[in-house]
Amino acid sequence: MKRILIVLLVSLLSACTAMPPHNIDNLCATFKEKDDWYEETQHSYQKWGVPIPVQMAIMHQESHFIADARPDRVWLLGFIPWFRPSSAYGYAQALDATWQDYLERTGSWTADRDDFGDASDFIGWYCAVSHNQLGIAKEDAKNLYLAYHEGNKGYKHKTYLNKLGLTRTAEKVGNRARLFKGQLEGCKIN
Repeated sequence: MKRILIVLLVSLLSACTAMPPHNIDNLCATFKEKDDWYEETQHSYQKWGVPIPVQMAIMHQESHFIADARPDRVWLLGFIPWFRPSSAYGYAQALDATWQDYLERTGSWTADRDDFGDASDFIGWYCAVSHNQLGIAKEDAKNLYLAYHEGNKGYKHKTYLNKLGLTRTAEKVGNRARLFKGQLEGCKIN
């Protein structure tokens, strides 16, 4: 009986840590609620040079800070759950192949897509690669998001120009990064 109670308690506590923050549109409130997130995004910034507001704006768009986020399933005949359109998973919505590339290139073999710190590091790494390959400024959340979404080859071939909705989404990411930057400048983070 005691073991069952301990297992239930541990399960409950681990489920709580994976919950998204209550106010995902306020970076100060998010970092206050998830007190290790600031340190983890700061570590990614120091390692890859991608500003915290850019990392957080991309993650906000990709998963709304839901640890185990996945694309919605396609429904067959309107009621049978079918396949997911991609292998995207976790905070960063990293695809299987891209995540594997990240693991191999960084040696981060224990990293998990549903771990916030690992997802922050992944976004920093991917944006740094986009900066190096495509010359996109590390502060340019809009174009970094386009490269993140389309892949660096897709960005280079301007595949995003045929996707009006994606261009609008990238504008939103750029605006959110500017909003987050202003919020972060006013935060009192310990």
